Amino acid sequence: MNTLDKYDVAILQELQADARLTNAELAQRVGLSAAPCWRRVRALEEAGFIKGYRAEIDRHKIGLGVLAFVRLDADRSTGNLTRAMEEAIRQIPEVVACHYISGTGTFELQVVARDLDSFSQFARDVLLNLPNVKDMHTSFSLGEVKASGALPLAHLTALKSR
Repeated sequence: MNTLDKYDVAILQELQADARLTNAELAQRVGLSAAPCWRRVRALEEAGFIKGYRAEIDRHKIGLGVLAFVRLDADRSTGNLTRAMEEAIRQIPEVVACHYISGTGTFELQVVARDLDSFSQFARDVLLNLPNVKDMHTSFSLGEVKASGALPLAHLTALKSR
């Protein structure tokens, strides 16, 4: 599967909006019958366009009121040291996202915590003790304006119409 047609894009849009749709509901929404829709979903999964399905949990409801953006600066940026740092970061449940970044810093992390005190303790005990950490800079979310994991797909259909 190298290219996506309008049905594939529609399937991706619908599943991003609601991954709990039944195959029959999904098929109806995208204008296909159930069997071809199911085959397309399976093909999208096998080709890696759909990486998985998960529940979106409200962090506030489970007592994680703090969202911090943490930039970690590496002491040295060699391959082995960077890989060791990446692996250590992957093992930390409180780190919900991590990006290797350009510009100032090496990694940008999104970290959740119960409150400022627990974040402070976590930063001192865990983040500052990661391998190869030189410095840490933290900003706190004061409120979410947009927190969607849905990716824009309009460019996929725009390419077809040219």
